[in-house]
Formats: sequence, structure tokens, C-alpha cells
Amino acid sequence: MRQNIWLGTIILAASAAAYSTAGFYTRLIHIDAMTMLFWRGVFGGLFLAAMLAWREHGRVVDAVRGIGRDGLLIALCSALATVCFLNAFRLSSVADVMVIDATIPFLTAGLAWLMIGEREDRITLCATLAALAGVAVMAGPAVAGGRLLGDLLALCMALLMSTVLVLIRRNPKVSMLPAVGLSAFLCALIVWPVARPLSVSGIELLQLGVFGATQFGLGLLLLSLGTPLVSATRGALIGTLQTPLGTLWVWLAFSEAPAAATLAGGAIVLAAVVGDIVIPRQKEHVIT
Repeated sequence: MRQNIWLGTIILAASAAAYSTAGFYTRLIHIDAMTMLFWRGVFGGLFLAAMLAWREHGRVVDAVRGIGRDGLLIALCSALATVCFLNAFRLSSVADVMVIDATIPFLTAGLAWLMIGEREDRITLCATLAALAGVAVMAGPAVAGGRLLGDLLALCMALLMSTVLVLIRRNPKVSMLPAVGLSAFLCALIVWPVARPLSVSGIELLQLGVFGATQFGLGLLLLSLGTPLVSATRGALIGTLQTPLGTLWVWLAFSEAPAAATLAGGAIVLAAVVGDIVIPRQKEHVIT
């Protein structure tokens, strides 16, 4: 069972790395946010549909039916969380959204206890607190610039993503790959009325295809595979890696040197996640 936990940890770290490239792609592709969100959802959904067809070998319909009500709720919550996240950035400061995003492990711990009776150990809770402190250090200089509506949308996003993690964890024997694929298409459908999908050039469409597949599709795929293998709170904690990693990719690709506070906060987040992984436990959380 310990081997499964390590496997889940590696998969979720890879998911965080995939998600963290969002900043790189948004710098690279110069189109409006809603059109970008539309095409990211379409290409992410197509990538996940292809993975589902390859994995199930002709049993796609049975796999879709198998997700049940929890799977449909996962798809809806994931799609709405994506839309809330984007609009939170538009209506609040990036710093505020980052700090609220870092509360997801705490919200996940509470929901996991209420919904599936999973109590998190002190080591992971302390690591989660340290990760939150690290994100606060990164965002500290700009926290005061947020707005209420944007912050509320960020909080809604955090609650929705916490719900997604707990629901996946509640169904460890059910593949939620169809659910996350559906969420990608739902995201595109939600923004379609305000997007301009035909305005993109051929090169931009190619870039959007890579964006949707490698950042959104791959991130969701790995999230659906890794979450059942670790506690819900640890999964959310590992997800905080995307904040410092996102800064790193933009720094390397566009020479946007991070501030000293960003480097210090990123180091704290990384130390918190690594510490949670390597510190031994007497027992691990298992859902059967």
C-alpha cells in the first residue's frame, strides 16, 4: 500500500507540473481570455477522450456510465472552478487569488472529514500550513490590492476544487477519467457565448492545441489517476507546487525574474511538500 501512495505522490506532482505551465502559455498566446479558455477546453477534452478510448478498448460507454452521480458532480464542479478561477484573476489581484488558492488543502481536509470520514495526520496539516505561509510570502507585497467579488470567486473556486478532490477520493475503484474529460468540454461550452473561436490564426490554433493537451488535458488526467492513491489533503497539498513552478517556467522562458519574496515563498512551499512526503508515518490513510 505504501508503494501506491508513493505512486500517487509522483503522479500528482507531475499533474502540478503540467498545470503550472498555464502562465507560460498565456504569455505565449496573444488572444482574449475567453477564446483561450474555449479552445483549451476543446483540445483538453479531445485529449482526454482519446486517452479514454485507448485505455478502455471499446468499453467507453460502460466507463462513462460507471462514473455515476459523483462523476457528473466532479465534471460540473471542475468546469465551474476553472471559470471562477479565470474571472477571479480579472476581478481581483493575482496575489489574493494565489493565497486563496493555497487554502484548498485546508478546505479539502474539512470536506474529507465531513464527507468520507478521512482524518488527516498532523504532519500533513502542518505541511499544509507551511505551504500556505509560503504562498503568502510570495504574494505578500500585493495582497492589499484585491477586490471583494474577485476574492469571492476565488473562494468558490477553492471550494469547488476541494469537492472534486474529495469526490474522486471517495470513489477509488472508479475511473473518473470520463468525468474530467466531460469537465473540459463543459468549460468550453460555458464560455462559448462570449468567446471568439474563429478569430484565431493557424499558428495560434496549433499553440492552443498543445496548451489544451499538455497543460489542461494532461493535468486533469494525472489528477484523476493520482488522487485515489493518497489522502485528499495530501493531494491538495502537492497541488500547491504549481504556484512556484509556474513562476519558474515564466522566468526561464521570458526572463521575468521573480522578486526575492517570490523565491523565498517558493522555497517554503517546496520544503513543505517535500517534508510531508519524506517524513515517515506509523500509518497511512486508505480508502477501501
